[in-house]
Amino acid sequence: MAKLTQDELLAQFEGMTLIELSEFVKAFEEKFDVTAAAAVAVAPAGPAAAVEAEAEKDEFDVILTGAGDKKIQVIKVVRELTSLGLKEAKDLVDGAPKPVVEKVNKEAADKAKEALEGAGASVEVK
Repeated sequence: MAKLTQDELLAQFEGMTLIELSEFVKAFEEKFDVTAAAAVAVAPAGPAAAVEAEAEKDEFDVILTGAGDKKIQVIKVVRELTSLGLKEAKDLVDGAPKPVVEKVNKEAADKAKEALEGAGASVEVK
């Protein structure tokens, strides 16, 4: 049997139906003990990928990391930002680090951070 060129093989495949081509692929996989898997695009892993993920982030959590010296003022601000009662707000402040507001947009997260820092608390936005 003469060796076929790549163009001749492609011409043969063009003449086949999808069922015939599928059967050929199965036979080829069995004969040569391989699998015909589609190539998968892999996202780059590294600093560039981390920067892109950070840029696309649209939900932020404001986390109270410390109450500071003005604990009562911080409790008042926590109550304003949330629908918590006095006891729940006090428990949240006492249990820092804890999230105050979660899954808010950048603008709301910045406002909450400013209000808490203005009351003397230390805050982190994630």
